[in-house]
Amino acid sequence: MEITWLGHGTFQFRLPSGQVVLMDPWTDGNPAYPKGHRFDRVDTIAITHGHHDHIHDAIPIARRFSPEVVAIYETCAWLDRKGVKNTRGMNKGGSVESAGVTFTMTDAVHSCGILDGGEIVYGGEAAGFVLRFADRRALYFAGDTNVFGDMQLIERLYHPELAILPIGDLFTMGPREAALACSLLRAPRMIPMHFGTFPALTGRPEELAKLVASSGTGVWTLEPGKPVEW
Repeated sequence: MEITWLGHGTFQFRLPSGQVVLMDPWTDGNPAYPKGHRFDRVDTIAITHGHHDHIHDAIPIARRFSPEVVAIYETCAWLDRKGVKNTRGMNKGGSVESAGVTFTMTDAVHSCGILDGGEIVYGGEAAGFVLRFADRRALYFAGDTNVFGDMQLIERLYHPELAILPIGDLFTMGPREAALACSLLRAPRMIPMHFGTFPALTGRPEELAKLVASSGTGVWTLEPGKPVEW
């Protein structure tokens, strides 16, 4: 599988089948978005919560490619009202299959208000996803969250080989909390996200790497727009 970080909390996964999964799409106005990146297809969009930096471009991309859109029920209901087709509303603990990937919704410790016409409307709760692929590997995509004790249940249930965690602090956990999350999840590798986009997001991968040096989890820092294979 090819993983491309598109800056902040946005990721593109290109599967061996050629299908593309887009996580938390924020492209327009994202300071960290790689300017040369272009989408040639999108088969599934998965949204962890309704804050603008995770959902901003879901509607225009959905209109262009007509993908399935996976999100918590209330966020899907809002997208439905905006004319988005093929939504797959779900809730925590549930699973749906899209693009040959099983998406299981997990908890997250965060808020989920959707900015709509200058008002904040209810978007359900923030969530994360465990993605399970045809080769039986599992990836935990945390979305925006603080560390929480039930991450150990994610490890017990799904045994993720890779975790993608926010580390920027202020709106999510910082490196100290992310280091504890790594110890609970016990994933061999983790990719940090949601850092450095703005000066206020001060957490850095180097700081996290020092904190987890003896834990058995390797910190895999990506460069926006540069695909890697996993």
